[in-house]
Amino acid sequence: MTPLETVKAFMKAMEPLDYDSALQFVADSCEYTNPPPIGTVTGPAGVRAVLEPFFSPTLENEFRIMRELASGPLVVLERLDRHLLADKRGLADKWVELPVTGVFEVHDGKITYWRDYFDAATILAQWPTG
Repeated sequence: MTPLETVKAFMKAMEPLDYDSALQFVADSCEYTNPPPIGTVTGPAGVRAVLEPFFSPTLENEFRIMRELASGPLVVLERLDRHLLADKRGLADKWVELPVTGVFEVHDGKITYWRDYFDAATILAQWPTG
């Protein structure tokens, strides 16, 4: 797989929240960084520790790729991340959207660097609390 194909396969596995499949594309040494207050974590366990609790009210994700750029190991995706949230009864409630630009590096078929750029206030204003 090319680096672009690797990143897209990772994103595709994350749409149904298939962590086990998705994290196979993440290197043990991967640095994953989000804007504050989230910060940087390392490796598949770190990525899972950030994403799993964050996506707990999420029934489904959709990552619409608006633009993509790949050069050697570098992949840049401009995305519209959409998340179908559950209400308090666990039923589908609403989609929330967040424009994101992700920068990735892929070596030997694994994501070794991942940094997402977005306005945290945009998503936090839409996300359920508690």
